[in-house]
Amino acid sequence: MRATHTPDTGAATGGLRQAMAWLHTWCGLWFSWLLFAVFLTGSLAVFEEPITHWMTPEQHAEEAAEEAARASLPATAPVAGRAQRLAHASDYMTQHHRSKDMWEIWPADAEGGGELKVYWFDEQHLYAQAKLDANTGAPQPLLPPKVPARGTLGGQHFVDFHYNLHGGTLGLWIVAIAAMVMLLALLSGVITHKRIFKDFFTFRPKKGQRSWLDAHNAVAVLSLPFQFMIAYTGIVFTATTYLPAGVWAHYGNDAGVHLRYTTELTTPGLQPRSGRPLAVPALEPFAAQAVALTGQPVRAVVVDHPGDASMRISVYGWNDPKGLVRRMSDATGMVAFAPDGRVLQLRLPGGSADGSASFVSQVMSNLHMAGLGGWPMKWLFFLCGLAGTAMMGTGAVLFMVKRRNKSLREFGGRTAQVYRCIEALNIAAITGLAVACIAYLWANRLLPLMIDQRASWELRVFFGVWLVTLVHAWLRPPRAAWRVQLWTLATACLLLPLLNGLTTGDHLVAEMARGDWESAGVELTSMAFGLLAGWGALLLLRTGKAVQPRRTAHPSLGSAGERP
Repeated sequence: MRATHTPDTGAATGGLRQAMAWLHTWCGLWFSWLLFAVFLTGSLAVFEEPITHWMTPEQHAEEAAEEAARASLPATAPVAGRAQRLAHASDYMTQHHRSKDMWEIWPADAEGGGELKVYWFDEQHLYAQAKLDANTGAPQPLLPPKVPARGTLGGQHFVDFHYNLHGGTLGLWIVAIAAMVMLLALLSGVITHKRIFKDFFTFRPKKGQRSWLDAHNAVAVLSLPFQFMIAYTGIVFTATTYLPAGVWAHYGNDAGVHLRYTTELTTPGLQPRSGRPLAVPALEPFAAQAVALTGQPVRAVVVDHPGDASMRISVYGWNDPKGLVRRMSDATGMVAFAPDGRVLQLRLPGGSADGSASFVSQVMSNLHMAGLGGWPMKWLFFLCGLAGTAMMGTGAVLFMVKRRNKSLREFGGRTAQVYRCIEALNIAAITGLAVACIAYLWANRLLPLMIDQRASWELRVFFGVWLVTLVHAWLRPPRAAWRVQLWTLATACLLLPLLNGLTTGDHLVAEMARGDWESAGVELTSMAFGLLAGWGALLLLRTGKAVQPRRTAHPSLGSAGERP
């Protein structure tokens, strides 16, 4: 990490390693705050579904009651099989939606029961649907969607913040640039450290700057392959969003470009309408052949250009959760047929019928979002993500520890003020963001259920608390600010199960007793973070040196180097 600098500019001199050290230091600093936020929220986004489950207690309690009610019902008459369901759906669509460009039929769930539903595109090219009686084919009234008792974004908040900062395309661009800088910082860091693997096995506690450097090296080397993978895949699988030149070159850039691109990507080889009429054949033979070819039960039957000689019938399968653990891609089996029964395309489960580029894109997406390997892989991604988060945090703190011990007056007379600003940003970016994340969960339980735009209010609490931590870090001496925010984080995390019990009547022991490990996992993980934050606060309280070392005599630091 050491680099040779000129006193006035801080420019790197003295060879490749020194230049890489300078690049690693300053690229790492200016982007470490953003990357820390991206990595922390990305780690939490791995468990998006359990977090959403915890944040919607009324919904999963209602689902459990419905499941118990279904289990208590007496056995009913036999339900129509797949062939009859497909026939009913085809007859309904022929009678009511003959002219549509696409029919989509969901005959049953993976076990062969459930509802019979049909879909099509309306005049605004939006999905429309109908539910049919599986035994008679008669249309059934669509119940209005239930108004959620607790409006919330749930775990989706962490997903959205992780990849676009809730900023749409502009936010996606910012995160993508940060990911590119991260790759640059990783490469320069590898070049800088001649003894990178030896450093991994070296840790000297209570040594001030040396301890921070050892910690930074250890977590960086431990998760280095993961960091490269996660940054690279994050850039690649969203590339067409912020690098659309290739799509525009082929399709143009008018308003319909995205629709045409998506259509050709998802239905390659689809021919335009020929104008020659042709009745839709019975769909069951196609479904039966698809099951034999892919080994998966039928999830959906899609008829493109129904009633035309260019018609194509595609049958998609249901993924087996156990099979997903062993595959690099979550693509289901799919067989596309001509009306005469010829197989036009075949995609086996986990494979691709659209070419290697499409398969690579699917694999990149799966790698980035922990879509393979089941729960063990999710926990591995979570822990590696936290290691990456720690790498960003220790790097930012290490910068301040080094500069406080030896300032090079990189910013002239403003050096002390710049470093004081960096110190406040460090505190808000590291402990402040963590406090904002747990405040988001607290807001879910404390905000009134019937408040308008409740999900937006949860976001306002998240960003508002984060802003308050920045103001606090600026107004208070650095060491005091670290200590107060760590204690706040520890208290909020440790009391989350108690808050849940007081507001919902549920509690951790009951969750574990009934097997609700999603809710219990959220609270146990929160408590683990609380213990970690409390341990950090105690270390800071005992040593007085964990974040703010002794005052230095260097004149460029001024009051920024004083102990509070």
